[in-house]
Amino acid sequence: MKYNTVIFDLDGTLLNTLEDLQDSVNFALESFNYPTRNYEEIRSFVGNGVKDLVTKAVPKGTDEETTSKCLQIFKEHYKINMQNKTAPYDGIIDLLKQLNSKGVRLGIVSNKFDLAVKDLNKYYFDNLIPVAIGERENVRKKPAPDTVLTAMDELGSYKETSIYVGDSGSDMITAQNAGIKSIGVTWGFRDANSLKESGADFLIDSPSQILDIIEGEF
Repeated sequence: MKYNTVIFDLDGTLLNTLEDLQDSVNFALESFNYPTRNYEEIRSFVGNGVKDLVTKAVPKGTDEETTSKCLQIFKEHYKINMQNKTAPYDGIIDLLKQLNSKGVRLGIVSNKFDLAVKDLNKYYFDNLIPVAIGERENVRKKPAPDTVLTAMDELGSYKETSIYVGDSGSDMITAQNAGIKSIGVTWGFRDANSLKESGADFLIDSPSQILDIIEGEF
C-alpha cells in the first residue's frame, strides 16, 4: 500500500452541505432585511470558513459589527439545522468502509467551525473517521498546513504515506503546504480546471478511485 493515511476535506468532498448552508445564510440575511443569496452564489462563496462565507454574503459595504452579528445568527441557526438536507455523496460511505477494512487511517480537516465538523462527522460517519478537526481560535486555517499536520499527528502518520483529498484549489495548496500529495475530486464545489491549476497530484471522478491511488495503481 502506497498510502496508509487519507485526510479529507468535508464540504464538497465527503458531504454535500450547500443547501443547509444556503438556508442558514439566508436566515441570517433576512434577519437584517438583506437580499438573500441563491445556490450558485453560496457555492462560489464557500471554502474558506463561515466567517468568509457570511462576509461575502452580506451586501458590499456592510460594517464589521453588523457582519459579526450576522455571522453569529448564521452559526446559531446552522448548529440546529445542519442535517436537514446535507448528505454524503454517492459512494462515500462504501469507500470509508473499504478503507477501514484495509486499516487505512482516516481524518477530516475543514475550515468549517470545529463544533460543526465534529457533530457532522459523528452524525454521518460515526466510527468510520476517528479524527475530525475544524476551525479553532489560535490555529491557522487552510491553506495553512496546521490542521492537516495536527490530524496526521493525532493519527500517528507520516508525510510520505499520507494524502489529502479535497474539492478546491485551497485544498490542493493546503496539501502542498503540508508536504503531502493531493487528490482533487470533481464532484464538489469547484471544477477540474481550478484543481489542476492549483497543483492537484491526482484528479478523480468517483470515490472508489481513491482505493486505486492508495494501492499505487492509479
